[in-house]
Amino acid sequence: MAENPVKWLFLILASCLCFAFVLSESNSLIKKTYIVQMHKSAMPASFSSPLEWYSSKLKSVMSDTQSDGEGDGENRIIYSYQNAFHGVAAQLTEEEAERLKQEDGVVAILPETKYELHTTRSPMFLGLEPEESTSIWSQKLADHDVIVGVLDTGIWPESASFNDTGMTPVPAHWKGTCETGRGFQKHHCNRKIVGARVFYRGYEAATGKINEKNEYKSPRDQDGHGTHTAATVAGSPVRGANLLGYAYGTARGMDPGARIAAYKVCWTGGCFSSDILSAVDRAVDDGVNVLSISLGGGASSYSHDSLAIATFGAMEMGVFVSCSAGNGGPDPVSLTNVSPWITTVGASTMDRDFPGSVKLGSGRTISGVSLYKGRRLLQANKQYPLVYMGTNSSSPNPSSLCLEGTLDPHVVSRKIVICDRGISPRVQKGQVVKDAGGVGMILTNTAANGEELVADCHLLPAVAVGEMEGKAIKHYALTNGKPTATLAFLGTRLGVRPSPVVAAFSSRGPNFLTLEILKPDVVAPGVNILAAWTGELGPSSLPTDHRRVRFNILSGTSMSCPHVSGIAALIKARHPDWSPAAVKSALMTTAYVHDNIHNPLQDSSTAAASTPYDHGAGHINPLKALDPGLIYDISAQDYFEFLCTQKLTAMQLKAFSKHSNMSCHHNTLATPGDLNYPAISVVFPEDTAISTLTLHRTVTNVGPPASHYHVVVSPFKGVTIKVEPKTLNFTRRNQKLSYKISFTRKTPQTMPEFGGLVWKDGVHKVRSPIALTWLPPF
Repeated sequence: MAENPVKWLFLILASCLCFAFVLSESNSLIKKTYIVQMHKSAMPASFSSPLEWYSSKLKSVMSDTQSDGEGDGENRIIYSYQNAFHGVAAQLTEEEAERLKQEDGVVAILPETKYELHTTRSPMFLGLEPEESTSIWSQKLADHDVIVGVLDTGIWPESASFNDTGMTPVPAHWKGTCETGRGFQKHHCNRKIVGARVFYRGYEAATGKINEKNEYKSPRDQDGHGTHTAATVAGSPVRGANLLGYAYGTARGMDPGARIAAYKVCWTGGCFSSDILSAVDRAVDDGVNVLSISLGGGASSYSHDSLAIATFGAMEMGVFVSCSAGNGGPDPVSLTNVSPWITTVGASTMDRDFPGSVKLGSGRTISGVSLYKGRRLLQANKQYPLVYMGTNSSSPNPSSLCLEGTLDPHVVSRKIVICDRGISPRVQKGQVVKDAGGVGMILTNTAANGEELVADCHLLPAVAVGEMEGKAIKHYALTNGKPTATLAFLGTRLGVRPSPVVAAFSSRGPNFLTLEILKPDVVAPGVNILAAWTGELGPSSLPTDHRRVRFNILSGTSMSCPHVSGIAALIKARHPDWSPAAVKSALMTTAYVHDNIHNPLQDSSTAAASTPYDHGAGHINPLKALDPGLIYDISAQDYFEFLCTQKLTAMQLKAFSKHSNMSCHHNTLATPGDLNYPAISVVFPEDTAISTLTLHRTVTNVGPPASHYHVVVSPFKGVTIKVEPKTLNFTRRNQKLSYKISFTRKTPQTMPEFGGLVWKDGVHKVRSPIALTWLPPF
């Protein structure tokens, strides 16, 4: 009898081991998408094309069981990259990917990465539309040949923002096309939308076939995000634009004369790196001048970041690249898209707000924001029962967060419900309240959001309030026997002070990938931005929202990025011969760091002064950027030499040296801080043997031929600063002059210090932010 349990135990163990072995075997046969970068110059002469060579490489590593019925390696290829990037995206097993790494000519193999979207009045706020009749748009730049490629969710071509009336023919250098599909035909492209393409092979390989009944497998945008960003870049003027009466006025893009090329890379399940890479590659070949990319996938090392590698290639070919910094703020070290050849854009507020108010039964009135405009209105002279489902005012729980299924209709029916911000979308909380029978919502910020207020187009009467006021309201609801409140909506308010303010959600530095490269680069309007919208979704983006609007108000670094892309297009139109680095320099050195009441830019999360880790060089100033006086130019070779300082292997460096003439043999950069960047970040080791650090910069005169500049530098507690020479005297346009800036140890600090260096000629102020960081001893 005793033997039977042992036998059974043995059989069970054997079965488990067998199952684990079979599972392991089956997992090893699962194919995933990998991005394979090849060194094109290593292609043997026996191959007639790069694609033939790539296919041969894949076939050589395919296992016998996998190759049966699949023919050659070309059947595994979902994309071939030829312009900004050389190689393929292919379906491989893990074993095949490992074997392929060992093959000659293979530079890198990167796994597929999922990226996420970083989700009227801004032209006037930026000084592009002064109230007098003259503006930058009237200076014979209304029709020009700058094309901005927007990588996003597609475009809604019927929007009035994409009207091409009065525009000149499509620029001759444009080689792109207008791809067709459900809901999108050739006639949907015009002289404004000059091209439209879709990229879904990587997405389908990861998630399965797109359901074409539920989603447009075409450039048509049913999400709204892509339409909004494209219109922010280059939308045509539309009078009377508004969202349900809010933000009424003329909506127009940053550069209404620019053309748009829509590259749809994002779908309902996300955006995948192989599709994004193909879009960048194709856009460069199509002839875009600017790329606007409002998405990110987390921080990776330069050699493992496919977007960094592809945008390096785009930069080499003269394309300016603007990317959103991410919505990970106010946490430090939350930036994405930090490569120095990318312009990394954070978000700030404008001087426009959408006030609402909460009046408590105690008589106290609290200010907030809202974009609610519906048939359900609460009576101003009537108080409604108020309820908070949390247990205290500072620790949210599922019920206090108003997550789906957590509210008891018996408790919340006919009441205003207090909901903590977090976990679920803000507008969805209101839907949960509405479904449970609530008549209104007070959305309260938590510590993560501080006092920053973001207005939303709610589905029931709702007002958002800051963290401190939210705690007071919750305390009142928890301690009063019969708490009551009412809500009011006060329309659109202009002239808000202070503004701009750095948005709490905007991702922050420092840039831990390379401390010597200060990021973000700039901030731009990214809170409560009005722009064109899809006809497929309501303004809240919820499926239960049956309202349809022509314009919507959104917030995020996704909104700030296209502001910079559009301004870059304006600069490119004025200065067509400028490099991407020159355009970036103009944006950075003319940015301002004081608000409209002449105080340092504030951080919305703390209400204290922000730092360059929050705002970079400052807030963009488009009119100044068109005439910066001096620029800090950087060539592709300079960027490559910067990479030589980043401890990359020879093979990793090959990812960026598509042209064989790039090498580290003649590297002129002593440190990464010597890259000719418009911002200065000094990393001081606490090793006292190093008493002085010296950085070098070269400026190019793009102002009057005879220009004379003198330097002004902020004082620092931890170091003394010496600039040599103290004056720069130019005798001709495009002349280059160099200077060095030495930092000598004085009193080491426990926290970073910030300041600025400014070159002045009486007309121009060419400012570089300075960040001084003290590393701990090793």
